[in-house]
Amino acid sequence: MGKELKDDLDREGAEPSEMEMLGKEFTPDSETGEKVEKSEGVKLKAEMTLLNGCNVIVGCIIGSGIFVSPTGVLQATGSVNLSILVWTVCGLFTMIGAYCYAELGCMIRKTGADYAYIMVTLGKFLAFIRLWVECMIVRPCTVAIVALTFSIYAVKFFFPECEPPDEAVRILAAVCICILAFVNCWDVSWATAVQDIFTYAKLLALFIIIATGIVQLSRGKTENFNWDDTETDFTRIALSFYSGLFAYNGWNYLNFVIEELQDPVRNLPRAIAISIILVTVVYVLTNVAFYTTLTVPEVLGSEAVAVTFAKVLYGPMAFMIPVFVAMSTFGGVNGILLTSSRLFYAGACEGQMPEIFSMIQVDKMTPAPAVLVSAFLSLCYLCSSDIFSLINYVGFATWVSIGLAVFCLPVLRWKHPEWDRPIKVQLFFPVIYIIATIFITIVPMIASPVETGIGLAIILTGVPVFFIFPAWRNKPVFIKKMLASTTLVLQKLIVVVPPPKSGKTG
Repeated sequence: MGKELKDDLDREGAEPSEMEMLGKEFTPDSETGEKVEKSEGVKLKAEMTLLNGCNVIVGCIIGSGIFVSPTGVLQATGSVNLSILVWTVCGLFTMIGAYCYAELGCMIRKTGADYAYIMVTLGKFLAFIRLWVECMIVRPCTVAIVALTFSIYAVKFFFPECEPPDEAVRILAAVCICILAFVNCWDVSWATAVQDIFTYAKLLALFIIIATGIVQLSRGKTENFNWDDTETDFTRIALSFYSGLFAYNGWNYLNFVIEELQDPVRNLPRAIAISIILVTVVYVLTNVAFYTTLTVPEVLGSEAVAVTFAKVLYGPMAFMIPVFVAMSTFGGVNGILLTSSRLFYAGACEGQMPEIFSMIQVDKMTPAPAVLVSAFLSLCYLCSSDIFSLINYVGFATWVSIGLAVFCLPVLRWKHPEWDRPIKVQLFFPVIYIIATIFITIVPMIASPVETGIGLAIILTGVPVFFIFPAWRNKPVFIKKMLASTTLVLQKLIVVVPPPKSGKTG
């Protein structure tokens, strides 16, 4: 929508936009004294270290999922032992996917992750559908879920004996999103600092729970670990993976900011391996800790499992857990906003989103327009506070898209065997991952046809959008000029300019 418009206007003899000069720096020529443009343009900076990368992944994964999903997994599995088995399998499934993404990320080093991989491999149409699903459903919906969870835990201190007012929860969630949108617009280093601090806070909270669980196990508290009432309906068990994998959602988010990662060939696979192993161990041990104390009815009847756990064991110090969980989810919102905005940015750079989303703030070097639209869509999803329905919509859309991205790996092996692959996975892993993805997207349609049907319908809404906007090249001149004028006004308002074209595709 953006690229062809700019090219057409240039061919019609349009004057260069005054905003094109805004982000450029000039220095006096030593002989003539005239100002000459410096070679370095306005672009995203590679400021993220290996530690920052680990914190982004861990911070994005450990958000609300581990504090919300135990209930959803247990509802679908029926027994404690099967639920813990599902959590473990979800971790292994995530590791295989992350291993495949490591090859793709080191081979195609472009912001946008799976969107970029699908664009290079399968073409613009499927890439746009992926972009549409992720930008319009998955990311803003996930931000809304995590922000709502933050609000529920944050206000528990003020409403310890009753449910907090729904309006208060939504307003606080909106405030959380707005504050973190400002942080991400202001400075990337601020955003990564927030991510680092709150990642440590959430790990501390989980380690406290895990340590308590170990103490409980040493006291022989194992009566809840059994196979009683295990679900026998295969489709219901498959549905449990939506809740479990939702808690692991975010493992691929570092790939979305790969252009801002220092030495990505070295740091991307290391950050993925360290983070996924850490999260899997923490998640399984946290669930074990919960079930040393809470019975199946207590978990199923709890909206905030960690709070119920703390009330039983910590007495007057129980307030610590809601505080730490609120910090955890606050950091989760920050991480998702940080990476989501880069997806809008990547889509705009490819001409599949409005050009304004590809632009970078001149002084702060951040993709401010993309951050703002990500935050706005997230605020829209706060109209609903039904977390588990939102999780089902997100689960279906997410795993269809990620499975398609992993499918790109064997396709690229066949189409471009000559491409440099610093990491080369065995084809066994993507094949297993693709088969498992088909299983967890097709089988739940039987158990939950309404939610998956709505998710599929939302995905298909991207088809007419693609043909009306990105694919329609010969738009009337007045429409192009109107879009150009709108883009210019927004550029002046936010003080943003396009990044320099590198011409690098993979």
